[in-house]
Amino acid sequence: MWAPLFVVLSLTTTDPFPGRAATADAPALEDAGTFEPVAARGLHMTPAISRSLSKKETWLRDKDLRPDYRLTDDDLTLAAKETAAPVDKGRRRSTADWLTAPSGRPGSRILPITTLFNVWTREALPVLPGAWVEERFHRFLRDHYTNQATWMDTRLIGVLAGAARRFSADRIEIVSGYRSPKYNLMLRKKGHQVARQSQHTEGHAVDFRIPGVPTQTLLGYVRSLRLGGVGFYPHSRFVHSDTGRVRFWKGS
Repeated sequence: MWAPLFVVLSLTTTDPFPGRAATADAPALEDAGTFEPVAARGLHMTPAISRSLSKKETWLRDKDLRPDYRLTDDDLTLAAKETAAPVDKGRRRSTADWLTAPSGRPGSRILPITTLFNVWTREALPVLPGAWVEERFHRFLRDHYTNQATWMDTRLIGVLAGAARRFSADRIEIVSGYRSPKYNLMLRKKGHQVARQSQHTEGHAVDFRIPGVPTQTLLGYVRSLRLGGVGFYPHSRFVHSDTGRVRFWKGS
């Protein structure tokens, strides 16, 4: 006669990422409150994991971690027709509010002087009269390939804003802002016309165009500023402006 046999199995859970528990220095993403792509990659990439993934798999994973702020052309058309929200009359305004307040009658609706549009990320950055966009400007001009940002030279804001006023432009297309050394090297290996020590990698350059304005005309305005280097790319239809030494070249 067979006696019943009971087997007790102890179930244990195994952390798929050993040694990567949430700490005070590295909190879990769910507790972070905001989504930071760079922090997300740091928490999800340990030496063991990065070695087990191919370059393509790592790139695809990093791409999934990036926030999606993409806009369609219809979104931009609709945004151009909309006006800014009226001023909240019930809120007490600070001195900083008055210093950076857009021009116009208090409580009136205003239109953006122009909209910066990143052709790679398809993000839009409205620039209002009298408003300072420095904090958003750095993130807006980040490297679209690595999703890294840096402190851009704020004199470039004056170049873009000045071009918008000069040509009454309601839209400026940004072709390139910050370029990480990794992305810059990749472009050089692929034969693109990029300098080894590019001003883009220093956060000192921006490539842009204005729809409806001939590239040659835009070139003349940027050269008249004598701020730094100016590159003319008639085939690609954009102008390069940087804050380095004054110089001029023509590319494709």
